[in-house]
Amino acid sequence: MARLLQRLVESPRPCSYLGGELASLVHEILIEVEPAEMELLLEHGWRRFGPVYFRPACGSCRACISLRVPVATFRPSRGQRRAQRRGMALRAEVGPVRVDASRLALHARWHAAREHARGWEAAPLSAEDYARQFGFPHPCGREIAYFDDHPLVGEAPRLVGVGLCDETPRAYSAIYFFHDPDYARWSPGVVHILNLLDLARRQGKAHVYLGFQIDGCASMRYKAAFLPNERLEGRPGADETPTWRLSGSTEDDA
Repeated sequence: MARLLQRLVESPRPCSYLGGELASLVHEILIEVEPAEMELLLEHGWRRFGPVYFRPACGSCRACISLRVPVATFRPSRGQRRAQRRGMALRAEVGPVRVDASRLALHARWHAAREHARGWEAAPLSAEDYARQFGFPHPCGREIAYFDDHPLVGEAPRLVGVGLCDETPRAYSAIYFFHDPDYARWSPGVVHILNLLDLARRQGKAHVYLGFQIDGCASMRYKAAFLPNERLEGRPGADETPTWRLSGSTEDDA
């Protein structure tokens, strides 16, 4: 059964996603969280990094909305199907979270590319940092690693993407994904979400949680393209029944 070690609410700070807004998160440090309890947390809009669970606590802004995709009714768009076909050339391995030199190097390359393209601040990640954020022992923690088995002639299979996720009895939750910048044209982030949806379908799970959708933030809008999807109303308390509203319909894009 879950045990709460600490709870804190951030002081308002400039929002990283929406200019002119103030942001605040509530953090809870929880240990011994069981899969069924993790599922309830997801249903109530919580996310996880290591032992830290969080969700927005902003005063006036409600732009961050938890989004999930119902597996049974999801239909990929034309563009998503194209990405899926490209992604078939990659081998996906599902297993426990691993911390090693190849994953640290891949994350460093990916983050450096984002620093250059999007102006992100440098954020070196040591093996200890990686293990604490992504490899903290958790019964739901999973890793999907993507490999190119046919890179340049003479090269060994190449690790080109890593997706961290949680698996609960009835859902998957996408936590974090990073990839080799050389494979950006393959839309690896889209491929990863499609793989999660396919994995959930084959295992009879109901939803894939994609985290917070922010319509006013260009870098977060991609989540809304997985249709139909469901959005959580408000910030329900632990003793309240969460309400998820269906949003959008399947459309064939160009």
